[in-house]
Order: sequence, then C-alpha cells, then structure tokens
Amino acid sequence: MNTSSSSSIAGTRWWFPACRTWPNSHTFWRNQRVTVTGGAGFLGSFVVEKLRERGAAHIFIPRRQDYDLVQRDAVLALLHDARPDLIIHLAARVGGIGANLTHQAEYFYENLMMGTQLLHEAYVAGVPKFVAVGTICGYPKFAPIPFREEDLWNGYPGQACATWQTTCG
Repeated sequence: MNTSSSSSIAGTRWWFPACRTWPNSHTFWRNQRVTVTGGAGFLGSFVVEKLRERGAAHIFIPRRQDYDLVQRDAVLALLHDARPDLIIHLAARVGGIGANLTHQAEYFYENLMMGTQLLHEAYVAGVPKFVAVGTICGYPKFAPIPFREEDLWNGYPGQACATWQTTCG
C-alpha cells in the first residue's frame, strides 16, 4: 500500500505521508517538549497561550539574559537544557521604525545569527521540528491590503525595511 503522496512545487517534488485524519490537538501537544524563542514577547506570548490551550504541558521559554541566541554557546546550552521536540523561533531584535532605521546593521546581524545558528544547531542536535516566522517587512511599501503571498518582493520596500529586504533578497 502506498503511504506517500507527492506534490510538485515549482518543479521540485515534495514527499509527505498520506494523512487521513488530522491529529487531535490535545493528544499531539501533551508530550511535546516545545521551545518558543521570543515566547515572552508580543507575538510569542499569544503563541504560548494557544499552545497551552491545546494541551502543551512542556513549554520552555528562553530569556535573553539566560540565552543570548546570537552566541553559539548559548544556543548549545539552550538545546541541552530544553531538549526540544519542536522549536518555534519567534525571537528577534526589534525596536520600532526609529530604532530599526538607527540600528539596521546591528539588528540585521543579530537576527541573522539567532536564526541561522539556532536552525543549524537544532539540525545537528536532531530536533525533529523547527518553525521560523517571517516578517511583514518583506512586502513592498505600497502592497495592496490584504497582503497576498504573490505580492512579496513586488516593489520597493518601505524605508525602515529597505536595507533588510534588499540584503536578504
């Protein structure tokens, strides 16, 4: 019996197990060790709340003063201490439009290092799932609202995001 399905996206074949039923949320989350970087922040606090509502009992929320994720040793310590089955990476260095304009290079570097090192070291450690979240700053300044995925990169970004978007693009 074939237990796989395939899908073609832009000529690339993606394979995934055939899913006949959606897993029960409370059963799925009950035994998962979930690490939510940025879990005490604006977005992260809502994600943690929803995880708890869905039965997640083992949520690890690293704090910057304990784990500076820009530093590789801190990433390794986090992975050792949390032993996650799943990482939801929401941590970011942000500061609003004024701070983003003033500290573009610093914020870009810190966010790049946090995401890259955490993703790589999680892979090396064998963490089964890693979820990273993007930003609205990828959309052009005058993108139609509501935002649509196909409008990403369809025009020049706003001034506060221009350096990051053009560097990453």
